[in-house]
Amino acid sequence: MPSPLLQVSNLSLSFRRDGEMTVPVRDVSFSVHSGERVALVGESGCGKSLTALSLVRLSPTDRATLSGSIRFQDRELVGLAERDLVALRGRGIAYVFQDPSASLNPVMRVGRQILEALPRDRLNPEQEVLSLLARVGLPDPARAFRAYPSEMSGGQQQRVMLAMALAARPQLLVADEPTTALDVTTQLQVLDLIDELAREFQMAVLLITHNLGLVAGRMQRVNVMYAGCVVESGSVKDVLSAPRHPYTRGLLAAVPRLDAPQGTHLCDIPGTVPSPDALPEGCAFAPRCSAVQEVCRRDQPPCQTDGDHQWRCIS
Repeated sequence: MPSPLLQVSNLSLSFRRDGEMTVPVRDVSFSVHSGERVALVGESGCGKSLTALSLVRLSPTDRATLSGSIRFQDRELVGLAERDLVALRGRGIAYVFQDPSASLNPVMRVGRQILEALPRDRLNPEQEVLSLLARVGLPDPARAFRAYPSEMSGGQQQRVMLAMALAARPQLLVADEPTTALDVTTQLQVLDLIDELAREFQMAVLLITHNLGLVAGRMQRVNVMYAGCVVESGSVKDVLSAPRHPYTRGLLAAVPRLDAPQGTHLCDIPGTVPSPDALPEGCAFAPRCSAVQEVCRRDQPPCQTDGDHQWRCIS
């Protein structure tokens, strides 16, 4: 099997705060092969976005201390000079974030913003931008080119962000909660568009989401994160059909079902994700786990393996 396009191994991020070190991402490992679609799943505060931002040291991870390894195209990124990381942004790894209105410059026309993302060697850059705007489903590309972000809906703005991400033909698209600010219908349209573009441009996709329901049928592999660690990983089929970690089972139970009887209450996971400064001893999920045992509160859970399916739990 060929080497992964992206290989993250034992990655940890630490920030200095008030003289103390905070470690919000701890010993994270996962990979993405060329053309593959992989998900990072977990609640807010689990370290998903920080992990993704650290790939090319986007803020705030540019102020963090990194340990472990991040290899992209067999090139080590941890410790790479800033000028070399800048060259990877856009061409190698491109990002689409959850709030396009916060990512777009409000005083610059959309077309000019996408032009800035194009490599300088393009022969007809404005025509290429118009083609990109058409490809992401904007019905009047010429009008969109001249528009300001405030003249567009949230769904249209996210399509602009996708066009910008595609401008340099990246090999890996990182989609960080790309549908959070959108209504349900537009969410599905944007996710379908990402699927289509990934196939058309032969891009790998790293999707960050809190909703395991978005993973089924779209992603090939999934990594479930909790309190800065990957607690379960494997193929989507294995993880969704036979989840081994109680946190994964809780996330699945919280997904609304259209076939549920009327009046059925949504399940939730009691409690909240602990702060990196206040992690409990033993398993970080123990205070919220319905299957907790005394050993869970005392010892770190072992890593168990069944083929490509891995999880950190004594069960």
